[in-house]
Amino acid sequence: MAIKKKNKIVVVGAGNVGETIAYTLMIRELTNEIVLVDLNEKRAKGSALDIAHGTAFYDQITVRAGGYEECADASIIIISAGVGRKPGQTRLELAQTNISIAKSIARSIMAYAENPLLLVVSNPVDVLTMAIQKETGLPSNRVIGTGTSLDTARLRYLIGRECGVSISDVIAYVLGEHGDSQVPLWSRVRLGGISLKGFTDQLNINIDYDALAAEAKDSGAEIIAEKGATYNGIAMATSRIVEAIVKNEHAVLAVSHVLGDEFGEWAGISMSVPCIVNANGIEKSVNINMEDYEREALNNSAKTLREFWNNLEQ
Repeated sequence: MAIKKKNKIVVVGAGNVGETIAYTLMIRELTNEIVLVDLNEKRAKGSALDIAHGTAFYDQITVRAGGYEECADASIIIISAGVGRKPGQTRLELAQTNISIAKSIARSIMAYAENPLLLVVSNPVDVLTMAIQKETGLPSNRVIGTGTSLDTARLRYLIGRECGVSISDVIAYVLGEHGDSQVPLWSRVRLGGISLKGFTDQLNINIDYDALAAEAKDSGAEIIAEKGATYNGIAMATSRIVEAIVKNEHAVLAVSHVLGDEFGEWAGISMSVPCIVNANGIEKSVNINMEDYEREALNNSAKTLREFWNNLEQ
């Protein structure tokens, strides 16, 4: 196992998402100690024990249940607790219930932890990232939302499928809200260093951009309609962010955090932009060139999130 120093990760929420995140972290050997925290202590203990049995096939990783006091010396605290999205329900409609849960969790964490690094997974992730950052008073680079990391993965998968290439050769980003107003940056897509249009023109491939964007955006709702919940994809997206942190990678990822004044009209809200992620959390945000129509769409995404946030504040 590459990780030698003590590296505890606390996962708050032992439901389908939290348990799958813990399992994914274990099999990818990204930590040597995982603690599951949940109001339902029996569920947390059962999930931890189930995963712990599998450690016999890997390097020795401790997996157990615990309380919020475990946050005191945690390297990363992952927040995945909350009410799941129901079929036909948007992520933003979840906010009224989940925001109060998130604030309570934030207070419990801060009762034990000093300057923790928080990774928010619960939906609606952008709004909850804002609420948790405000509740904790932590620097915005220490409260990271998974944001459009999964949407970006879905778009890369779809582009790879349509173009017949490995996903690893597809560079693409979905930015803005993790939800209905998300924005795929078609102008910045690259396959082996070639623009998407250049690649498809050479190989005589026809892509319906609108249909592909809609498929990426609606994938979560489709999975929920088919099986009742999504958890495998978001667990893998979460583990990728954790990897960038624990390995101090300086990786450029599409994640969300409360944006600073340098973002102008986007400042003060949480939405996804390309960010350099390392052991400190978000080291800095990257200003990516885009077409005017993409900038306008991102302005609309920011407006959507701000209006919803303001309604919550009233």
